[in-house]
Amino acid sequence: MYPENTPHVPAQRAVEVHHPTPYPPAVAVPAPVVPVQPGTVPAVASVVLPDGRVVTGYAINPAQPEPVAAKPAVSRAAVNVALGGVGFLAVCGGLILLTSFIAALTAFITQLITLAAVIFGGWIAIQLFSACSHRDGGTTVNIRKAVIKRNKFYS
Repeated sequence: MYPENTPHVPAQRAVEVHHPTPYPPAVAVPAPVVPVQPGTVPAVASVVLPDGRVVTGYAINPAQPEPVAAKPAVSRAAVNVALGGVGFLAVCGGLILLTSFIAALTAFITQLITLAAVIFGGWIAIQLFSACSHRDGGTTVNIRKAVIKRNKFYS
């Protein structure tokens, strides 16, 4: 990369030093005097800059946040046990609901079977009793005989 005849020393570099330009001193203008109620007087801080200027002002204390109440540390084991307990209770509740649903469904099907048996049994009873009443000699009218034997009616 470098020509062979020229010596190269990487540590030799030109260093430039920049000095800041100082501002001219400010002319102090007396401030008007304002009467203030006596109270706590804050401390006045004066700082001498390197160029000889003096800066005077009130020290500003940083705002202190209110102390936060210390939270007790919760171990991972306690959290895992609590979550496991909640999950176990959810599963048990689901099983109880499932058992209740199956019991209610069984009762409903039993009631449907009982209703069908009552209706079908009633229909059979009506068929039996209506056939027996015809044999016993109740009021049965045979229209063809009545037409043929016009003047004779048999009881």
